[in-house]
Amino acid sequence: MEAEASSFETSEILANFLSSTPLLSESWRLCNLANSIPNQSFVVEQIGRTCYVAFSTVKTFSEADFCCGNLVALDDNNDQLFSPLHRQINEGEDPIMVHAGFLHLFFSVFDPSFQRQILEITHRCKSLVITGHAIRGTTASLLTLWLLSHLHKSFSSSASVLCITFGSPLLGNESLSRAILREKWDGNFCHVVSKHDIMPRLLFVPPVQLGPHLQLLQSHSEAKAELLRLVLAHLEVIAGAEEGSGSTLFLPFGSYFFCSEDGAICMDNATSVIRMMYLMLMMASPNSSLEDNWKYGDYIERISPQFLKQRNFMQGELPGSCYEVGVALALQSFGIDNQEPVARLARDCLKMARRMGRTPNLNVANLAIKLSMITPYRAQIEWYQACCDESDEQLGYYDSFKLRGASKRVSKVNMNRIMLGRFWDNVINMLENNHLPHDFHTRGKWVNASQFYKLLVEPLDIADYYRNGLHLTKGHYMKHGRARRYKIFDRWWQERSSEEDSSKRSRLASLTQDSCFWAKLEEARECVDKVRSESDKRTIDLLWKNINEFEKYAAKLVESKRVSKDVLARNSSYVLWVEDLRKLRSQLLQFPVTFPTLVDRMVN
Repeated sequence: MEAEASSFETSEILANFLSSTPLLSESWRLCNLANSIPNQSFVVEQIGRTCYVAFSTVKTFSEADFCCGNLVALDDNNDQLFSPLHRQINEGEDPIMVHAGFLHLFFSVFDPSFQRQILEITHRCKSLVITGHAIRGTTASLLTLWLLSHLHKSFSSSASVLCITFGSPLLGNESLSRAILREKWDGNFCHVVSKHDIMPRLLFVPPVQLGPHLQLLQSHSEAKAELLRLVLAHLEVIAGAEEGSGSTLFLPFGSYFFCSEDGAICMDNATSVIRMMYLMLMMASPNSSLEDNWKYGDYIERISPQFLKQRNFMQGELPGSCYEVGVALALQSFGIDNQEPVARLARDCLKMARRMGRTPNLNVANLAIKLSMITPYRAQIEWYQACCDESDEQLGYYDSFKLRGASKRVSKVNMNRIMLGRFWDNVINMLENNHLPHDFHTRGKWVNASQFYKLLVEPLDIADYYRNGLHLTKGHYMKHGRARRYKIFDRWWQERSSEEDSSKRSRLASLTQDSCFWAKLEEARECVDKVRSESDKRTIDLLWKNINEFEKYAAKLVESKRVSKDVLARNSSYVLWVEDLRKLRSQLLQFPVTFPTLVDRMVN
């Protein structure tokens, strides 16, 4: 779809919808109500089937508020509270971290009585809106994350949950933002940020540099200007970096509702949010950057569907497309004149936000086409498997490929194996570089496709590894030869559902359900060979332990029919290993005097 033919997704559509409901005005009213009640950290009010939980504002911005403990792992001693978030961390990804001071502030109200009250609300109300202003916006976000985690595990309530914050600082690192996207919870968060409010931008400055400036705000008026310069300097570096390359401890998540006296726009791409935060703050004065944190009521009152629709362009021709009209309307929502120097930068930021929002889904569509194009490669390997199973040699799929000779058919299969590996390596690379949706690995189509590929092709990779003697130079396949993609696909498959497949099979599987079965067998074969010549008692104990563990595991797979027919082929490595082990045990029992050490440690 051409950009010119598309609506402008990143600006007024979501803003218009949100401003047409009482959600913003009621949330702000209740934040003020919580502030007016002495010694009250939060208030609860039900309006129809919607219940609001609003946290009172912490009014002092001290060094301790922002710099206490820096970042801490969210799952430290709290894995039962936020477990769905960190269960899907990718290999090599940083742990989910949040601001230590804000986490401590959250636990100051999160006692058992408070938990019971919140859970009771979810059963009583259809919708729950959790809101907070300034620092207490982080408390609202953490409560929402806990509640979403609880509802995800319990399935005991169908209540919808929405978090609305006003001028809230950032909460956590990039891993937190990614985890929220993976769980598809980003739509549960709406962060309202006014044009010049410095509070949501403060934590782009490293805490060690930020603390001294916050301490001086109460006693030095010039500290306001210095703080603004400091925040702008760091934001400029981060906003000017390419996506994923900016050096910031904290990253936005959810949707950002930018508001001003002229209107509002919405964004949900973290990179675009950061750049827009920088562009808007460029036009702030030292006083307005601090005072804007208390003007959300004024801005919300002026935002309405009628106000958003009453747009008048300056004299001159209208933009040449609906898309350009959308960009121009978005700029007017921030009171940016088309002639201002910042207008070009803001226009580029809006266009980038739209492009980033569409590209991952377009990439998925293109990948689906490529997946269909490589299907013949997979089909040829399946055909080769069927030929091996029906062969008079009765070697089976794995051993036929391991002992293969030089033939055009086998060379083609080997080339297809390599081509399929390249395709899936490219998929993983695209996902890890943010070119695919963050929930890509939870989508059934791709989880099932990757699992089928793994079960079909990994036995060939194992056969090739041992055929070429790589286990002699590098070590066994499981520890030293297994491709990273298979480990990733294992996680995808394990995370697809909490339910185990307990159904009984009436016949053998088309593919062995453990793609590493043959690698485990190769290690067991080596153990049997070594046990004949080993004299060290501890080593013999370990060898027999490994042999017996694999024997029981393999027998269980065969009994449950979770292996394919090639495992039980007359001349397969597994059948020959079972026979070899039987003979070894028979010899040891027949000549106990000759092998006293082995007999003592043999486990029947």
